[in-house]
Amino acid sequence: MTHWTLLCLGLMTAGVAAAQVLTDPTRPPGGQAESAESVGSGGPVLQSVMLSPSRKIAVISGEMVALGGRYGSSKLVRLSETEAVLRNGADVTVLRLYPLVEKRAVVPVAAKSVNKTTK
Repeated sequence: MTHWTLLCLGLMTAGVAAAQVLTDPTRPPGGQAESAESVGSGGPVLQSVMLSPSRKIAVISGEMVALGGRYGSSKLVRLSETEAVLRNGADVTVLRLYPLVEKRAVVPVAAKSVNKTTK
């Protein structure tokens, strides 16, 4: 009986040792929320976007900015799921949530004809 107890304890501790630490599933992948350009130049970084029927808010470099509100001397003039547009006079700055991701058009694949044979 003691051997079975030791065996069970050994198997349980092996499972605990092999367990991995869980990560936050809502956290963006490392390096995608900030581009090398914006971090290197010290410019604003779009970190999050919150859109609802009653509120539209962007988190820019840690600061919550409502649509129409101000970030420094710039005004937040447009907000979508993936980008925020700041205007300061004639200067326009587009901040992207995932600046390293490039969208491309999908090219449809030609439909293959299926040959049906009858026996």
